[in-house]
Amino acid sequence: MKIIRQIRQMQKMALSLQRKGKTVGFVPTMGALHAGHLSLIRQARTDNDIVIVSIFVNPVQFGRGEDYKKYPRKLAQDSQLCKKAGVDFIFYPSPEAMYTKDYQTYVEVVQLSKPLCGRFRPGHFRAVATVVAKLFHIIQPHIAYFGLKDAQQALIVRKMAEDLNFPVRIKVLPTVREEGLLAISSRNDYLNARQREEAVILPQALLLAHTLIHRGERNASVVIGKMRRLIKRATSGKVQYISIVGAENLKEQKTIKGKVLIALSVWFGKTRLIDNILLCV
Repeated sequence: MKIIRQIRQMQKMALSLQRKGKTVGFVPTMGALHAGHLSLIRQARTDNDIVIVSIFVNPVQFGRGEDYKKYPRKLAQDSQLCKKAGVDFIFYPSPEAMYTKDYQTYVEVVQLSKPLCGRFRPGHFRAVATVVAKLFHIIQPHIAYFGLKDAQQALIVRKMAEDLNFPVRIKVLPTVREEGLLAISSRNDYLNARQREEAVILPQALLLAHTLIHRGERNASVVIGKMRRLIKRATSGKVQYISIVGAENLKEQKTIKGKVLIALSVWFGKTRLIDNILLCV
């Protein structure tokens, strides 16, 4: 396994792999790798000749007061995990290389970036789309892998790739969960012991929604209200949003029908956690 830090060197390697007819699987990450990332890497290893993982804590996708400076950076540990998982290259660029002093160009998927997390994190998904577009240009992958936990992000990246004619297939894999069904996330490490115990309310609330809909409830406000009351009654968590939206267009649904995404965001102290499930009704 090789760590590449320079953009031109990574581009040169990508062109060399293309000339050799190698298929490239790409897993973009911000590091602090966990079981969720490793599931993407294993699938990429199964599907492709070459696996490339990027590790880049993207400064422009963190809003004011968010955790850019304290976001965990564990290159030595991440490198060992990548090597063990069969990664061929880690792309590890610096912020200064990715965003020069006079950087002015951004990519925005306009409508899909507005609801859910986009309502509370202005500019976040513009930054995500921009950095992923740059990484696609640099690495030239055949398949890129994302997790369903960040369902809005995955949908935005897929739409961006379609609209900008990137020759890459977006593959979205199921959320990886801990024993108590809490979705695995780097931000789980910020939780204290009590908050970690309380955070399992997120998958429990989603399970409640699944049960209500399975039993015939189709009024979205009723389902959301019961989810909200469960979280408020059982934990100290502060609900930022609970939404039931169309799985492809992220439009709010009053009556639950078709393929829907049930998504929520909850603060535990200073830590914001998200989770979701997909249902076909």
